[in-house]
Amino acid sequence: MIRRFACMCLLLLTVSGARGQERVVNVYNWTDYIDPAAITRFEQQTGIKIRYDVFDSLETLEGKLLAGHSGYDVIVPTSEPTFSRLIRDGALLPLDKSRLPHLAGLDPTLMARVASSDPGNRYGAIYLWGTTGLGIIADRIHAAAPDAPLDSWDLLFKPENARRLAGCGITMMDSAIDVIPTVLKYLGHDPNSTDAADLASVQRTLLAIRPYIRTFASAGALEALANGETCLVFDYSGDVVQAATRAAEAKNGVQVRYVAPREGGQLSFDMLAIPKDAPHPEAALALIDFLERPDVMAGITNFVHYPNAVPASLPMVQPAIAADPNVFPPPQAFARFFTVGPVPAAAERARNRMWARFKAGD
Repeated sequence: MIRRFACMCLLLLTVSGARGQERVVNVYNWTDYIDPAAITRFEQQTGIKIRYDVFDSLETLEGKLLAGHSGYDVIVPTSEPTFSRLIRDGALLPLDKSRLPHLAGLDPTLMARVASSDPGNRYGAIYLWGTTGLGIIADRIHAAAPDAPLDSWDLLFKPENARRLAGCGITMMDSAIDVIPTVLKYLGHDPNSTDAADLASVQRTLLAIRPYIRTFASAGALEALANGETCLVFDYSGDVVQAATRAAEAKNGVQVRYVAPREGGQLSFDMLAIPKDAPHPEAALALIDFLERPDVMAGITNFVHYPNAVPASLPMVQPAIAADPNVFPPPQAFARFFTVGPVPAAAERARNRMWARFKAGD
């Protein structure tokens, strides 16, 4: 512990003492995905100012990074496909682990899960992780479809259920990256399948429910669910848990639940990474190591209700959050989740074309 503390101090002194270096770190992260207190603490403890921008889709993040000269020092791409593709395209700096003593506290099992995207875990450290599933307002769903199963993807993907729920609002995540592998798994196919027949079955499934989808959302589904403007959402686990908290705080009579469907859902990891052309790589290393501190990670999980990969943070996580199986799935539920790997560029283009047709209703 003393050695780690000394390394952290040395790193911060190196950053703060760099002659002529601007004392700033430019961050590009998901919307609603940080504890503001963590930003304040980092700035106070290091004297480095955080300039913080947000994105609401991986496509937006990837477009900026691959264009070059983004100006960002720390980014938070999801492991697949964006993080692995940025690695393959040479857009990221390898992490200097000698400058990141708190990486030793990351859960080795979870880090092994992302090694398929980042062999040897050279380019990224897990920031937060989660699953994809359904956000529901159960009483409204029961009123519209009393016999519809609440614990299955059938609730959304069977047209007879979607038709009955259209009146109370269905919101679909606007992300081929998340939805298509889930539908493949639901239909009994490999989530990484590139087979044309498998993708055709996905397209048929999605087009069958397209008339009943009210909106597509990369961001905003959280508020719509919390306000009761929609009763069924395909979304990330943490967003739904946040929506439930906001609805409870608003005392608006809306009771939101997250459902991890029994057929399984996608497990995704959001990674802390440094662009190859980062203007302040030393400050980036200081921030990444700071964020991986157990006390800082506990604060982030408490604020955004997403699980982290730092086991030592759990005693500092609020008991209701630490015990919530929708935040930290128990082992038997965890076993049902799947991860996806990279797919060939041609297959990805085919998926994107199919997604465009789905959104257009063609």
